[in-house]
Amino acid sequence: MTIWAYARASSADQDTAIQEAALKAAGAHKVFAEKRSGTTRVGREQLDLMLSVISPADLVLVTRVDRLARSVHDLTGIAAEIKSKGASLKAIEQPVDTTTAAGQCFYQMLGVFAEFETAIRRERQLEGIAAAKARGVYRGRPKGPVGAADVRRLKAQGIGATEIAKRVGLSRAHVYRLLGEAEAGDHEDA
Repeated sequence: MTIWAYARASSADQDTAIQEAALKAAGAHKVFAEKRSGTTRVGREQLDLMLSVISPADLVLVTRVDRLARSVHDLTGIAAEIKSKGASLKAIEQPVDTTTAAGQCFYQMLGVFAEFETAIRRERQLEGIAAAKARGVYRGRPKGPVGAADVRRLKAQGIGATEIAKRVGLSRAHVYRLLGEAEAGDHEDA
């Protein structure tokens, strides 16, 4: 039996180190970690890679089930894929162990709560935006497009990603994404 583990942080400024340490302490042989949103499976390469290597009698560890997914649909799909390969799922910080009936029940309830939490967060965000618009202080995204060339030019001047983000009005994650796209384009031209 191999013990695989999955750790996920939602954004570039978050870290998976605490999850990884806890998973290794729980006996994980290999931890697949990534910084991606859990609201969709799209682009979660480490999750897909982990799911491709599990085999019968293996165990998949997570710290909490919301690290796997933030919707009941995705959570159920991931659990079904793990089960179809003859493996089990266990959350080390929650009483979730799909080898038991009680663990399966709790797992499904947590999935419902994770989806509910995401929906509530989305509602609060929309309420906050509406209130800011009513006060006339909501600006939204910058009107002029800021491209990879602009970001690359600032980076070439020795300016860090945080300062670039402040100057051009983008998130730091977006700046990193633009820099990554620019680097990929450079490699394709070579």
